[in-house]
Amino acid sequence: MNIVFDIGNVLVRWDLHRAFSDHFDSPELIEAYLQEVGFHDWNRLQDGGRSWADASADLRARHGERAHPATDYPARHAETIAEPIEGTWALVGRLAARGHALYAITNWSAETWPDAQRLHPRLSRVFRDLVVSGQEKLLKPDAAIFCLLCERNGLDPAECLFIDDSAANVAGARAFGMDAVVFTTPEALETDLAERGLL
Repeated sequence: MNIVFDIGNVLVRWDLHRAFSDHFDSPELIEAYLQEVGFHDWNRLQDGGRSWADASADLRARHGERAHPATDYPARHAETIAEPIEGTWALVGRLAARGHALYAITNWSAETWPDAQRLHPRLSRVFRDLVVSGQEKLLKPDAAIFCLLCERNGLDPAECLFIDDSAANVAGARAFGMDAVVFTTPEALETDLAERGLL
């Protein structure tokens, strides 16, 4: 079986608040600021290939001085992805030992992806192919990014299991013809894999 992993909040914990904790006194204030500037929609465009220089200019044009500290996020990005999710990595090892082919698709900025490679060098070793959305200018859950992985590696979608913490991305993979599960915890994923006879 071909097992296709998401990265953020599946193999690497993404703690966005770490990038803003110096500027706000509580998680509630951080969330209020992120909503005010539309951080998640803005950040998604970088995952799709927009440069951080263009992104910062856009945010300053729309929010003036309030664009800061979001415009500092690329410099603080590494702090937000420091923690591996070891329970999932243990499952990766077990799947590899069983002979399954391992792949990954991540929505991630091309400019900040080197942070992940530096902090988590296993990412560059365990996967036969790893599709980074910002490099390809494609985004999950669009079918094109699943198609790219399959065409590049000669994979049949029906022989792939996709694992992602986003229900929308899981739905996109299923629509493309893959089996797919929503990741919540390593323990729940272990059950999903065992039920499919993959462990």
